[in-house]
Amino acid sequence: MISVKLNPKYEKTLQTLLIILTYIMIIFRFLSNEKGRVSPDSIRYLRQSEMFPIIDNTTAPLGYPLFIKFFTLFGLDDFWSSKLVGLLAYTFILIFAYKRKFFFKELIISSALFSFVSIFSYTMSEALTLPFVILFFFTAHQIIKNKISQTQGIFYLTLVLILLLNIRYSALFFCVGSLVFGLMKIGKHYWKSFAISGFFGVGFYGLYKITFIDYFNKDYINSFLEIGLKSTPKLLLELFQGLTTTFNPFIHIADPNGGIINYGIYGIGLLTIVVMVFLFVKTKLSETEKFILIISLVTIVLSYFIQYVYSVNAIDYRLLAPFSIGIWMVFFRKIFQIFDDATYAIAFLSLATGFVFSWLSKGNYLENRKAITEFLKSETMMDKELKFFMKDQMDNDGQTAELISTVNPRIYITFKPSDTLKNNTLTRYKVEKKINIKKNNYQ
Repeated sequence: MISVKLNPKYEKTLQTLLIILTYIMIIFRFLSNEKGRVSPDSIRYLRQSEMFPIIDNTTAPLGYPLFIKFFTLFGLDDFWSSKLVGLLAYTFILIFAYKRKFFFKELIISSALFSFVSIFSYTMSEALTLPFVILFFFTAHQIIKNKISQTQGIFYLTLVLILLLNIRYSALFFCVGSLVFGLMKIGKHYWKSFAISGFFGVGFYGLYKITFIDYFNKDYINSFLEIGLKSTPKLLLELFQGLTTTFNPFIHIADPNGGIINYGIYGIGLLTIVVMVFLFVKTKLSETEKFILIISLVTIVLSYFIQYVYSVNAIDYRLLAPFSIGIWMVFFRKIFQIFDDATYAIAFLSLATGFVFSWLSKGNYLENRKAITEFLKSETMMDKELKFFMKDQMDNDGQTAELISTVNPRIYITFKPSDTLKNNTLTRYKVEKKINIKKNNYQ
């Protein structure tokens, strides 16, 4: 068994180096991506920010777009503002954990895992969710340790849950998890704090739906609520793939075309899960650790079952990031108890793997952004509302639309061929016949 205990001075130097490398990797991750780490959902977030206070969709809460909007007031555009939000989210986690002495070492390593580097570099709301998840866990810790009164506990926990709900609707799972944990601990001095806070969180979501979602989009639920979208065997396969990539500390993306490399990716993830379960069962867990694990388990289970009635993307590392970070925190605490400071090697290996992956699949966002900007200016489309035609949701042409959205967020996806006759509708052919966009050939 390899166990290394560093001198506090050397350990601090190692932590500083790890943090610096993580910042570098977050920035490198989106700059080396041909479209700057954006997705179809990113288009909606950027457009929400650009158009606010006009509300053009309620697919997602306003929390993340408003954070993006705030930083645009300092001269950044929506794209760069979204990247700043990711970097600041990572920074907040580090500072908060250090000041509060709350899983600091564990969060340094967790945040350095390639999957979380990808989250912080992504223009998606999960990055902003993570700091509030840590606040949620810390507040629960204060309640369990009886460091705040019951009234304070209910107020602060409810407040954090409401903030989470204003960033992602899936934060409703945290509310249910809090309620479940409270009911499991009936008789403990803190059970009411969790049960009541969870109840208030669920109630807030109901009120939010009536006053905000239904006001702007009466068909929201009908649009997304469908029974029997996927068969159970398919969902179970996706769950396995999602969990094994989420809990693979080195690589979180499998080859969609299959192949022998996926056996290694899924295998490492499965082995990690087995080790996690073994450690959680065989070692003594504190009440805070039990809370974190129960909440994480409830949220992951609910993420699976919601797919039976609600149209969402297949479970993957991104969707599970807010629900998996707690498991990583507890896991690394147990690993530290066994291997001491040798545990930091996992973070360095993960960053190294991430660098190799990003280098092999690298594009050049800045070069592509320059080309798109010149194209939009030449077509006088920099500030106009645009449409982009795609054949269907799986059409790879949409990557060009995602790149355009980083320069002009006022872009809507259309699937109507007749729209291509309009002057404000772009297609991949219209764009790429005039400019050259460098693509990621490795993927």
